Amino acid sequence: MFRNRGDVVFWIVLGAVLLAGFGVTQTIANEYYYTAIYAILQATIMAVAWNILGGFTGYVNFGSAAFFAIGAYTAVALDKWLGLPMPFLIAASAAVCGLMGLGVGYLTLRLKGVYFAIATLAMAIVLETLINNWDYVGAAKGVYILTPEKVPFFSSYIQLLFMVMLALTLGSIAISRYLNASRIGRGLAAIRDDEVAAECAGVPTLRLKLISTTLMGAMMGVAGAPYPFFVTFVDPISAFNLFVAVNSIAMPMIGGTAHWIGPVIGALLVGGAQEVITVTVSSELNVLIVGIMLVLFITLAPQGIVGLVQKWMKRRKR
Repeated sequence: MFRNRGDVVFWIVLGAVLLAGFGVTQTIANEYYYTAIYAILQATIMAVAWNILGGFTGYVNFGSAAFFAIGAYTAVALDKWLGLPMPFLIAASAAVCGLMGLGVGYLTLRLKGVYFAIATLAMAIVLETLINNWDYVGAAKGVYILTPEKVPFFSSYIQLLFMVMLALTLGSIAISRYLNASRIGRGLAAIRDDEVAAECAGVPTLRLKLISTTLMGAMMGVAGAPYPFFVTFVDPISAFNLFVAVNSIAMPMIGGTAHWIGPVIGALLVGGAQEVITVTVSSELNVLIVGIMLVLFITLAPQGIVGLVQKWMKRRKR
């Protein structure tokens, strides 16, 4: 776990952030702050998850909303059936979405480029159609989720959800960072740069791509599992919303896809801007703002914010 001094500092920072988050819940009672930060943290997990397949491996995935929604509906189904506590619901959603990612990857990873992207989008449409006809989870009319009025250690349920999402976000960032620096990460980078050359060099491309899709699916499911308890009403239109997929793609692209910190920066920047715009102007402008930012960065800085910083540091050294 601790390979160098940087690893020690990283884990100390994660622990400090988690403790700071708990301290905030004990001092600030305004629930709006927890609602806004929860949305940003959820977007961060999804951006990090998308980047494992889209950034590290180079396979652009348009089906992010499907994994997120299946994670949410897995939690809904198990909550209605067994009434399991939140940690079990999150673990179950991660397992279901991870297996779904493995299966979808096995069927579609032989496709490349736009064909793979279209296949993942088609998969999302098929899954949305199935949920629309599943009466147990509300079908097209949606389903309400009851949340407890009182929880231990916190004055409101949203504070508990905030802490759960903060812990999940930090865990996702830790996984992404470890993966980026591991042998698996180097293999994924080789696939992204030139898959044919990587395969000729002995890189097990299919196995690494399946690991990538499985991890991506599991982390998307983790982001979706607490969602029903956050909004208290879930329907296919909101769960499979295309804006969810757009955000998952835009945030890593803006932050930078080649490095683990890129999606985090992009999610904090774009997610924070969206929350400010929603409160001060209109929530309808969110899609427009994200679209403009994405076009500008793809045109002017295709490597994202991290790429700009790396170029500036190289020029400074010279």
